[in-house]
Amino acid sequence: RQRIPYCFAEHLYPGVPRITLEEIVPGSPFVIGSPEGKKVEVTPLRVMHGRLPILGYRIGRMAWITDMLTMPESEYDLLQGLDVLVMNALRPQPHNTHQNLLTALENARRIGAGETYFIHMSHHVGLHADAERLLPPHMHFAYDGMKICL
Repeated sequence: RQRIPYCFAEHLYPGVPRITLEEIVPGSPFVIGSPEGKKVEVTPLRVMHGRLPILGYRIGRMAWITDMLTMPESEYDLLQGLDVLVMNALRPQPHNTHQNLLTALENARRIGAGETYFIHMSHHVGLHADAERLLPPHMHFAYDGMKICL
């Protein structure tokens, strides 16, 4: 509403998209669907990007969490039973708004997904093939164009 107020005016001029907003509340699941009729439950999760509260998402049996430094204890329960976790691991050194690699590995182990894919990495992680060898067998560094089948 603040960035594109013309889309929410009482009288829209021709060509303006009609946008319906739905409030997303952390911990309150909602359902999204495809034109083919497939549906999946999405649960917003509270995470912290430094001191800024943001959202990660559990989408069925996978979760997408990026830009995270920390997560409240209560959110870990919402991540049990995942097949796939996609989570940030910025670099080996600590950072003030993102998990470093060690913290990401600890959180991934705690969550215990079948497979974990680390995203949002900097060049400090090193070459993909070299860095990948340092990870446990069920954890991976993602790469541009990667597809994960669920």
